[in-house]
Amino acid sequence: MRGFTMRRRLQEAPAAVSLADAEEFLAAFHGEHPGVGDVRERVREVRAEVARTGTYAHTPAELAYAARAAWRHSARCSGRYPWRTLRVRDRRHLSEPGAVAAETVAHLREATNGGRVRSVITVFAPDRPYAPGPRIVGGQVIRYAGYRRGSGSLLGDPENVALTELAVSLGWKPGRTAFDILPLIVRDAGGRLHRFDIPSAAVLEVPISHPDFEWFTGLDLRWYAVPVISDMFLEAGGIRYPCVPFNGWYQAATEVGARDLGDAARYDMLPAVAAGMGLDMAREDTLWQDRAVTELAVAVNHSYRQAGVMVTDHHTEARRLVKFIEAEEAAGREWCADWSWVVPPIGGSTTPLFHRTYPERELTPRFARHPAPG
Repeated sequence: MRGFTMRRRLQEAPAAVSLADAEEFLAAFHGEHPGVGDVRERVREVRAEVARTGTYAHTPAELAYAARAAWRHSARCSGRYPWRTLRVRDRRHLSEPGAVAAETVAHLREATNGGRVRSVITVFAPDRPYAPGPRIVGGQVIRYAGYRRGSGSLLGDPENVALTELAVSLGWKPGRTAFDILPLIVRDAGGRLHRFDIPSAAVLEVPISHPDFEWFTGLDLRWYAVPVISDMFLEAGGIRYPCVPFNGWYQAATEVGARDLGDAARYDMLPAVAAGMGLDMAREDTLWQDRAVTELAVAVNHSYRQAGVMVTDHHTEARRLVKFIEAEEAAGREWCADWSWVVPPIGGSTTPLFHRTYPERELTPRFARHPAPG
């Protein structure tokens, strides 16, 4: 299909790999996997490869460790307890946009698993000296479109207005409903953008209803089953993998209910929910927003479970994060967490995470967000 060139480079071409970073990574990998071989021999191999090419290739075992350890080190994630279970799809031989799109859809199908969601990461070609790897443009593989209307109002997801306009400029034909699934946009090594529509059969969506309020279905809400993050890179041992779509499963009540559907800057559904409940919205001290966001969260959690889609809740994940921290400390490993991200947006003080402090440090291997284009 047709490609398009961005006005600016999304990322500068990478330089040669740092041997210090490579050796630090290899020492960590061998320290946690003492039976895999002689670290000194592996360091000699890597030094020689970097001297010849400016970079080196991780072994499959090193790559799997890098991806899982990066999840373990993710300060903003409260769901790290099962980090060892991450399925790693090694697609480092792929960089062509069509192949990246096809394998990303295959990832989505594997991760969705008919609602029995599995944690998966797909790793595409890394950056090489002066030759960047591919990129997916957009925060998640599945995103709903956002449209500006002539009245100044918005339809759909306001967070994705710019992405929607980019997709339209690449030839996408919008449906102009509140829940249009955007196409996948892949950037190649030369900075050209390529659009690929996502097959509807690959996307599992959940209609939102409430266990007690029959009128709730009239709000005509829905959300997708699996959040596949696509705007982050994996960095390990001096190598950067710029295209690594990965997923866990939703904390549905807080992520979808309180934030995606509830935030004023997103779908802003609290006034509609409050109106349906007959709440007094004339004054804030009636706590109508608190009551509405709780029932919206109840509806989302109920709907995912009714649809047979695997989700978790913030109370369960808070307890698991405490177990994760205890396990890391028992293993003698450093850990980190960002209070503003791991404490849930509703019911925060009712979880064991609220009255704690957390070390804010950057650990590697790591996931990090690509800088926004501009």
